[in-house]
Amino acid sequence: MASLRQTARAAILGLPGLFWVLWGGLLVNRAASFVAALLGIYLVRERGFGAAEAGQVVSLWGAGFIVAGPLGGLLADRIGRRPVMLAGLLCGAAAVGALVVARSPALLALLAFLSSAAGELYRPAAHAALTDVVPVAERARAWGLVYWAVNFGMAVGLLLAAIVAERSLGALFLADAGTTLLFAGLVAARVPETRPAAVRHEPALAGLARVLRDRAFVVFLGLYLASLVVFTQWQLGLPLDMAAHGLGPSAFSVLLGLNCAGVVLLQPLLGARLRGHDPSRLLAASALLFGAGFGVNALGGGLPVYALGTACWTVGEVVGFPAAAALVADLAPVELRGRYQGAFSMSWGVAFTLSPVLAGQVVSRLGGRALWLACLAIAVAVALGYLATGEERRRRVAEARRSADPAVSPGG
Repeated sequence: MASLRQTARAAILGLPGLFWVLWGGLLVNRAASFVAALLGIYLVRERGFGAAEAGQVVSLWGAGFIVAGPLGGLLADRIGRRPVMLAGLLCGAAAVGALVVARSPALLALLAFLSSAAGELYRPAAHAALTDVVPVAERARAWGLVYWAVNFGMAVGLLLAAIVAERSLGALFLADAGTTLLFAGLVAARVPETRPAAVRHEPALAGLARVLRDRAFVVFLGLYLASLVVFTQWQLGLPLDMAAHGLGPSAFSVLLGLNCAGVVLLQPLLGARLRGHDPSRLLAASALLFGAGFGVNALGGGLPVYALGTACWTVGEVVGFPAAAALVADLAPVELRGRYQGAFSMSWGVAFTLSPVLAGQVVSRLGGRALWLACLAIAVAVALGYLATGEERRRRVAEARRSADPAVSPGG
């Protein structure tokens, strides 16, 4: 217990107050992020959609996520972090709340798109603001704490969903909108503009061209996207395979709970030990853990096998995701922080869109075992890619840290 208290105290010390304001907002917002998980069920159960029609609307949510990353990043660089966070959170809350009262299929489809296209605008801006205010030496620790908050919030959300979902999915969507408004209020009251004032601002197309010419970042992003396609097999591939072996939603919920609990428990313990290690090696280890975690499902279809696999990819999350976020913060030039964060966020949207499509095709044509073996092969290739291309990233990070700008003070 004393060791845990010391770990918690060490995690808090050395980070600015503005970091903790944003951290708290992200935690609150994540505790009721229900649309992504429950939209399809809501459309079928409460709006009478067929499975195919609901799938099309849910895919629009994924498309909105893809749009939100680069657009939010561009706006964060051009007009500032604070107004983009406020606009995204307020518009996203309105779109999610309107889902509860909308009846028309066309309007529901539009709102699904807007709930992510507008609602996720804040994310690149918030991440750019975190990069602005956190000293370079503390970024790995800060991103580990952010990742812990996101998963703790998700664990709370799962508990709420388990209690309320059978009574009213609409109530959960209203709670989602409410916590988003709380985050917006926190930004309005406590978050000043953090965009460095003395930095020249790139025109939209010129800034995009600079991002795309950054070979170290683009190679990293391609490898990261491939690893995310493996990781996001929990979205459809895993429940499909479990259903084929006679395991239903309750068993799947157990695995999601195991994942959240694992991250919440392991992140504080492993974060300090992993800090200072080469991000490329951490990302390679993370990819291998993803491959092992999903690849082991090829051995059989019992809950213990799925639980073992979930434990593996959960450790992979803890090892790799904070390292990836800190790496993006280090690679991004000051004047392009929003756009780098936007591209990074977009990789998640692309993975969430591709993963269920690929899983459905592979499972229907070749079976679940082929999907898991493919995940293992992709993960091994990604790990080798991280190791083979790591030298340029190490050089860039070292240069960035030597010439690091001072973090923004909490006063703006």
